[in-house]
Amino acid sequence: MEPVVSRLEEIYPRLSPGERAVARLLLDDYPFAALGSLRSLAERAGVSAPTASRLVDRLGYQGFAQFQAAVRTAAQEDRSRLRAFTAEGADPRSAAADLHSGLVETITAVNAPLLDAAADALVSAGTVWTLGGPLSELAADYLGRQLGALRPAVRFVTGPAAERARSLLEVTSADLVVAYDFRRYSAETAAFVRAALARGARLLLVTDAWGSPLAGQAQILVPLPREAAGPIAPLTHEIAVTELLLVAAASRLQASQRLDELDVLTRSLQPPEKS
Repeated sequence: MEPVVSRLEEIYPRLSPGERAVARLLLDDYPFAALGSLRSLAERAGVSAPTASRLVDRLGYQGFAQFQAAVRTAAQEDRSRLRAFTAEGADPRSAAADLHSGLVETITAVNAPLLDAAADALVSAGTVWTLGGPLSELAADYLGRQLGALRPAVRFVTGPAAERARSLLEVTSADLVVAYDFRRYSAETAAFVRAALARGARLLLVTDAWGSPLAGQAQILVPLPREAAGPIAPLTHEIAVTELLLVAAASRLQASQRLDELDVLTRSLQPPEKS
């Protein structure tokens, strides 16, 4: 992990709201957000230049120029690691160890009280709406497909704005929105979630260690540690947490009759075998 990113993650919970806005921008658009002027960084984050400067001081750098030099050095080293990782004959064992370590941290982060609260919400909601960003929507779709076998009224939110708007027409105060939102946070996800919250729905948010812009609006927040394997951010962690949620929800549902009926209906819809 790049030292700048690691340090931002470490100090993020102790930052002021303005400093958090700068930190989110740096993380969302790393390393490019750090390579302009201090003034442009502050303007993009919607804060004053002194606020952005204070964040740089908190990171331990003697001025913005030193901070930029560290970012450039880390970016160059990261490109070198990527080339080494993708080179023919590269040893994948280090990445496998990182993936395993991150998965253990992810599972540990979802403690029993948090899991209980999430499972209760998934069971008691009128309708459960699931959605995510360009990659994390795979986890949201997986949750929707599996949960839909266990209980009625589970909907996966996808498609263009008009299709999402039609979904919003059906959202009520009895509903739960489950959103997956990770760095390079999705504006489309945020827009739907905020509109659903305005209609009275509750939010279960699965996000990264420093939290998406939606974190302050979540009734149930599942923050995952930030770990990567080689040049990619693995979906493994999100799927692991999703399966923890599904198992906990299943233990609260009497779903055997529904699953039996689902099996019967599935068989009835299959085309007959050719003789």
